[in-house]
Amino acid sequence: MNFCHVLKELDDFFHKEIYLCSKYHHVAAYCAKNKQDNEIIAIFTLSNDSVVIDNIEDKEDFVLEAKNKISDEYISTFERQTSFPAINIGHLGVHKDCQSKGIGQQILDFVLYTFSNYNMSGCQFITVDSLNNPRTNKFYLRNGFINQTNNDIHDLTRRMYQLIQLFMTQE
Repeated sequence: MNFCHVLKELDDFFHKEIYLCSKYHHVAAYCAKNKQDNEIIAIFTLSNDSVVIDNIEDKEDFVLEAKNKISDEYISTFERQTSFPAINIGHLGVHKDCQSKGIGQQILDFVLYTFSNYNMSGCQFITVDSLNNPRTNKFYLRNGFINQTNNDIHDLTRRMYQLIQLFMTQE
């Protein structure tokens, strides 16, 4: 595969691990190709996930944040949940020559649209484990994702989520 991303972690995954992870159903892998030359310009993976809120204080903040984006008829059910079904966008990488051209945004829009409009399974959130660097975190924050916790501020990745209903109301 002739795909090169700026970050070594993503390149290593795309070249060394993605085939096995896909073969054994850890992830489903997708790519976007250039129409003119059929070259891969972006790769991303999807996997089932959940947003789990462990402590009561985080849960109160989480519910408060989501309340204005959820239908009144569903609020009491939402508040009782301890785990929220999600789809995880993993390993989203855009070829180094195609970055900052809106391709990552198009992929996010595609995933949000697909999971908000097609009821394939219960899915209330889109999650990402963003590589913890300023450029990547800024990309996800700019696209409506919220840090799930500040406990991972010094980790290799930051856990982020977006309520699917938020996307549905923007249309």
